[in-house]
Amino acid sequence: MTTTEQRTRWHIKGRGYEFCNCNPGCTCNFSGFPSSADGSCKAMVGNDITEGTCGEVDLAGVKAIAVIDWPHAIHDGDGKAVFIVAPETTDEQIECLSQIYTGQLGGDPWAILGTTFDVAGLVKAPITFDGTGVKATMTAEGVGNASGDTLKNPVTGEPHQAQIVLPDGFIWTKGECGVGSFEVEAAGIHLDYTDTNWIYYEFDWSND
Repeated sequence: MTTTEQRTRWHIKGRGYEFCNCNPGCTCNFSGFPSSADGSCKAMVGNDITEGTCGEVDLAGVKAIAVIDWPHAIHDGDGKAVFIVAPETTDEQIECLSQIYTGQLGGDPWAILGTTFDVAGLVKAPITFDGTGVKATMTAEGVGNASGDTLKNPVTGEPHQAQIVLPDGFIWTKGECGVGSFEVEAAGIHLDYTDTNWIYYEFDWSND
């Protein structure tokens, strides 16, 4: 006898804001291991969802931030994650995001990432994403904030554009690279880094 597993279909599209403690460029994305001073991966990653559904639930307009603390490389696991959502996010939307971000519904990148951390908490706070491209800020009111800027030419100090293109990238395929700083404290995780990796990207994820 054969059984067919029925999974809720999901698809989200939007803008991604990736701040972490690696050196600018974040080698995790192409060589697998962090370039941080202690080999850890500490990150504050925002998703500004412009289009999306999970089953019959509309996810367009939802804003979410993941605060994740991995002691070593991401694939070594043992991470802890706290998710931040805006107060107006409905219980149905939160349940969908929970299943997507922990990999329960399959689909990259979360089917991979969701196996590497335990969820330590959920926080509700107003979330704002401001700016254009790599010159941007991300704020979770009363919880944390991040700001990113372009790389700078080391001789002239002028803005220096840099992109990483990964045709087979499972999180993003084109990342605009800059330098960022972020500080956040939520559910026992406190991260505070200055002049480290910051990448802006557009995402289009699903379990199709």
